[in-house]
Amino acid sequence: MYSAYLAVTLATIAVNAWAVWADVVRARFVLANSSELGIAESWLPLLAALKAAGAAGLVLGLLGVRFLGLAAAAGLVVFFAGAVVVHVRARVFHNFAYPAAFLALAAGSLGLGAATA
Repeated sequence: MYSAYLAVTLATIAVNAWAVWADVVRARFVLANSSELGIAESWLPLLAALKAAGAAGLVLGLLGVRFLGLAAAAGLVVFFAGAVVVHVRARVFHNFAYPAAFLALAAGSLGLGAATA
């Protein structure tokens, strides 16, 4: 069970670190997606910070601060559930798989983290 938790959590950390990088450098696809969803470019630093905090919390959870890892996973679940809602509300479905996959990874980290605690 711990192996699954480790694998899913490392994947969650990796994809969120990549997403933070994309937000920080204002990658073209991030700007296009934000525009389609009606999210102002000025929100990108905050969104990047939230994802970075989640990834850092997951790292700390793997390093032994379990409650922080669980809290970070829960925060990412809420964040990406919100992203899914924003996509549905804006009727932007062509890239819906991304927030859904990020949500699934965060939920997996939370569920497996709770099961192995």
